[in-house]
Amino acid sequence: MARFLDIHPVDPQPRLVRQVAQVLGEGGLVAFPTDACYSLGARLDDPDAKARILSIRQLDERHHFTLMCADFSQLGQFVQLDTAVFRTVKAATPGCYTFILPATKEVPRRLLHPKKKTVGVRIPQAPICRQLLSEMGEPLLTSTLLMPGEDEPLGYGWEVKERLDHLVDVVVDGDQTGCEPTTVVDLSQGYAEVLREGSGDPTPFR
Repeated sequence: MARFLDIHPVDPQPRLVRQVAQVLGEGGLVAFPTDACYSLGARLDDPDAKARILSIRQLDERHHFTLMCADFSQLGQFVQLDTAVFRTVKAATPGCYTFILPATKEVPRRLLHPKKKTVGVRIPQAPICRQLLSEMGEPLLTSTLLMPGEDEPLGYGWEVKERLDHLVDVVVDGDQTGCEPTTVVDLSQGYAEVLREGSGDPTPFR
């Protein structure tokens, strides 16, 4: 049964954020609200996290996982950024965008797209996410909490708890979250291609 933690969306309680970080550090899978919608999150080096997320969402190996990063210092360790791409990503972050980029050798091979060798990255704006990333001191492996066969991601903590009670270790109820996933922009070929329109305005990438 998942623990249910009510964390303030604007001024997250440090004690509760530390509890979430501790569960993640012990190999747990967490459902938490972001500035876009709910996501599933785990440690980057957790060998079981990928399989658990793919099972919950019923996805195949071609799914692009997202590394949620605290800042550009972290992000730059895991993806290749030339000057033009850096400026493009910088102008849109923090915010509700996920960018697909060529991965560096710091990203475990099991998390890469099997053919493209790319990975998704984002820098969130939501205080819960930012404090959790600060507490962890490393990026989180994340995936939008969109259930199989459904068009909209889960948007309420109680709903996540009800649906995933025996599949995740912690559900964070942050009271406020969006109902749309991030806008996904592929920059891996040196130009912008919008793969999914979501909560971030896609206009700058058209």
